[in-house]
Amino acid sequence: MKKELSAAAAKKLIETLKNRFEKYTNRHSNIDWAKVQAKLELSENKQKLWSLNQMEITGGEPDVIDFDAQTNEFIFVDCSAESPSGRRSLCFDNEALEARKENKPAGSALNMAAEMGIAILNETQYRNLLQLGNFDAKTSSWIETPAPIRKLGGALFADFRYNHVFVYHNGAQSYYAVRGFRGMLKV
Repeated sequence: MKKELSAAAAKKLIETLKNRFEKYTNRHSNIDWAKVQAKLELSENKQKLWSLNQMEITGGEPDVIDFDAQTNEFIFVDCSAESPSGRRSLCFDNEALEARKENKPAGSALNMAAEMGIAILNETQYRNLLQLGNFDAKTSSWIETPAPIRKLGGALFADFRYNHVFVYHNGAQSYYAVRGFRGMLKV
């Protein structure tokens, strides 16, 4: 499958991202949109633009939240109020999906993230996101899970309740209509 947008779709996505960037200036007060747009329009970033579109069409509402000066990359993260609606009801990873014998979900968070070309947030990234606003007040999001926890069959997820970020554990095979995952992409 070709992971590239048509010129019209790329233009539409960039306009959507620009509008969101201008609406939520608190997320990126020291970042200049013109530099972001120039980076998005580079030919070597066509696949990343496709990945941003995947984030958008699955309900993630990606926005720029930081700039990594060492790598010269802008950091986009899903900033939808709740866990992206098109990425819910997924177990944690392929191992968990394969282990389910009955009532299998449609897929897994890690598989979907890989297909989209993004990474799921780790605990630190999730906590940093919550400094920019209130997210996941009614939903929860799978987060990167340390190998020792995953080896024992568990996986981590987080949410925001009572003005506090909570990190919990669950069996990696579990899935819920209100649990999805948030992604990150560096461009």
